[in-house]
Amino acid sequence: MAETTHNLSLEEMDKQSLLHPSTSFADHAKGTPRIIETAKGVFIKDSKGVELMDGFGGLYCVNIGYGREEMAEAIYEQAKKLAYYHVYASHSNEPLIRLADRVVRMAPANMQKVYFGLSGSDANETNSKLLWYYNNLRGKPEKKKIISRLRGYHGSTVFSGSLTGLPLFHNHFNLPLGPVLHARTAHHYWGAEPGQSELEFSQQLAAELDVMIEKEGPETVAGFIGEPVMGTGGILPPPEGYWQEIQKVCLKHDVCIISDEVVCGFGRLGSNFGATHYDFEPDFMTIAKGLSSAYQPISGSIVSKRVCDVILEKSAEIGPLGHGYTYSGHPIGAAAANTNLDIIEREDLMGNARRTGAYFQTKLHEVFDDHPLVGEARGVAMLGALEFVADKDGKERFDPSLKVGAKVSAACLKEGLIARAMPGGDILGFAPPLIMTTAEVDDMIARTKRGVDAVADALVRSGDWKG
Repeated sequence: MAETTHNLSLEEMDKQSLLHPSTSFADHAKGTPRIIETAKGVFIKDSKGVELMDGFGGLYCVNIGYGREEMAEAIYEQAKKLAYYHVYASHSNEPLIRLADRVVRMAPANMQKVYFGLSGSDANETNSKLLWYYNNLRGKPEKKKIISRLRGYHGSTVFSGSLTGLPLFHNHFNLPLGPVLHARTAHHYWGAEPGQSELEFSQQLAAELDVMIEKEGPETVAGFIGEPVMGTGGILPPPEGYWQEIQKVCLKHDVCIISDEVVCGFGRLGSNFGATHYDFEPDFMTIAKGLSSAYQPISGSIVSKRVCDVILEKSAEIGPLGHGYTYSGHPIGAAAANTNLDIIEREDLMGNARRTGAYFQTKLHEVFDDHPLVGEARGVAMLGALEFVADKDGKERFDPSLKVGAKVSAACLKEGLIARAMPGGDILGFAPPLIMTTAEVDDMIARTKRGVDAVADALVRSGDWKG
């Protein structure tokens, strides 16, 4: 490592030189960054020797857990053999070809080809561009609008950030831009009418989507994008029948579905993909995170046969696809992804996500359903969340200025657990590595309970909550 020319600590160098995502400049300048040095299994350790259980798998992404030497060896061997060559103009490489074949075989039967990038954000950019391209080529140039959902997260580039339905990613950025609409959030707890079943709520949301498309003009609406289980917006499993009802409306109006599988893909739900798990058929799929368990940056846009067929038919007259990134199809990323998928398959981590995930969901409900601070405990497999309310019976939210969700996250951190405060409410989210054992689930739940109890007690003492 190169010598530094000053005597600043790593923390001070960080504060002076780095821009951090999703971080307050002012808070960072006053605080001390946590420098992560090592990680193994479901635990990370910082430069001060503090060990933390990672209940969020990095950012929902370290599915196979930390410290996998097999991954390091695969990356090293590929770097020695071929560190880089582009995939423009029909060039390719073996790990990428094998990965594409593998991913297509894992995907729903109607999917045909994969375009590889580096992040979920750029994959959603690619899917949006390909959707517009597809409609232009089939003589429907007005069909451009994409409907997302409030609280959905699809990235933070200019267009993927516009698809995102969270104010944090819009405020002061002049977003959203482009032909983007936002439908209602599919959250039964807050959105349903009293006595309305989940299926009835799903049918209502689909009817609202139908009205929105009719109002805009079906000839102008190209796509509907959604996460099978909404992630950053609060970890919201869909209500019963939701995706089937949405698919009916999209088919009626010739609207393509983009299934954003960045969080759900590669085992998080105990299935290959959320579309498989909830039995719907998308036209585009967005993948990243669990594709390599974040050991290398890689993402993908999986495209259906019907879209590929139109592009193939027109390509002789229009020429090359005018889209690409320098690092698209990077051989080291592909090698890491193949090894990651080998581990998931060999160790049956998808099965573990189902089994241990079911145990996690049971414990989440057992411990927190009757807790006076918790309005809703929810999740599916290895995704979970707790939503905190001021009045459990009356469904009354806390004043946002109290930042109850953030306080619970901080209290859990004091207990040695990373669990994420989610935007869109007072919500604590979990997305642990898929290798987690039932004993580790018990440990995670116990640390969470201590954190939640500490905040509940503090709110009562301060007079901010009756308890």
